This record gives sequence, structure tokens and C-alpha cells, in this order.
Amino acid sequence: MKKVELLNLKGEKVKDINLNEEIFGITPNKAVLNDAIILTMASLRQGTHKTKNRSEVSGGGRKPWRQKGTGRARQGSIRAVQWVGGGNYGTPVPRDYSKKQNRKERQLAIKSALAEKVNAKEIIVVDNMEVATPKTKEVLNILETLKVTDKKVLMVVKEFSENLILATRNIQNIVLILADEINVLDVVGTDVMVITEDALKYVEEVLK
Repeated sequence: MKKVELLNLKGEKVKDINLNEEIFGITPNKAVLNDAIILTMASLRQGTHKTKNRSEVSGGGRKPWRQKGTGRARQGSIRAVQWVGGGNYGTPVPRDYSKKQNRKERQLAIKSALAEKVNAKEIIVVDNMEVATPKTKEVLNILETLKVTDKKVLMVVKEFSENLILATRNIQNIVLILADEINVLDVVGTDVMVITEDALKYVEEVLK
């Protein structure tokens, strides 16, 4: 049974928590995890890139000069790709970059990401993340107490508080999300995950 310490915001141990073996005790599936990362990154691409081809640029409509007798190369339209101001050929057009992955694979991927975090001892569970004021300094003090000031931190809570949102928004190395927003890209893209006890219970309930 995998265990992790439950800490308070002073960095003191409150108790040990048993982690769900079906989530944190599995052998990470690297292939499925990699597919999920690619899927998530692909879904962030807008795919709205576009250039005009020869049918879309202005001009043309008639042959610029006759076919023979001028000594110049034959031309059919000033909208051809070799002309200045002509259309483009083989350039990007709008497309959908999204990929598909079935529900069981997506669930296995997030379990694998969480299992890797536990194996690397990169999960810190705290009893709460309540800050009394909306000051950045208060959160920085918490990070210093937990010894993660120099790391990129994924902070997972069950519910947002206005003070917490305001206190973390100017800290570049913190990603603040709700427990129901937890995703593979944020988990693998940060150095350490700081999660509240109730958020951890929610994640285990959803993924079990």
C-alpha cells in the first residue's frame, strides 16, 4: 500500500494517507501516456492558418499577353504563383488537428501520470490551501515552507477561493486548477503537484 504524508501549511506532518492502489500503484503505461500528451497538445492547436491560392487573389481574368510572337514566356494569368502578388501553392489551409483516444485509454493515461508522480515522490498532500489574504507573499511563504519555491508547481484544489486565485495569479511557476480539471499535460509538465486532501479524495473517487 502506497502512503504519503499529509502536511499542514506549516510543513508539519498531520498523518499518513493511504493512496488508492488502483490509481497510484499501477505500472505506468508509457505508450498510452505519450498518446494522451500528443492528443492534448494537438487539441490546443487552432488550425486556422490560411493563405490565398490563385483563385482567391485579386487580378487576372485575362491573358497578360498573346501566346506567341512576343519573345516572352507564355503566361495565362497574372494570378499564377510565379507572379508578384500571385497566389500561393502548397501552403497551409484550415484543418482540425484533434486526435481521438477512447475513455479507458484517457483514464489509464492520467492514472499513469499520477503513478509516475508518486514513484518520483513529486506529490505533496496538504490538509487545505486556505489563505487569509489575497497577497502573493502568503502563497510564496507556503511554497517556501513546502520547499518547492524553485519548482514549477501544479496546485490542485477542490474549490477555488477568491483569495487563492488573486494570491497565485502573479506567480509564474504555479498552475492552479480544480480537481475535476486535472489532466495529463499539467501533471507531466510540472515538477511537483501540491494537492489538498479533499481534492485527492475527489480524484480517487472519479478515477477508481
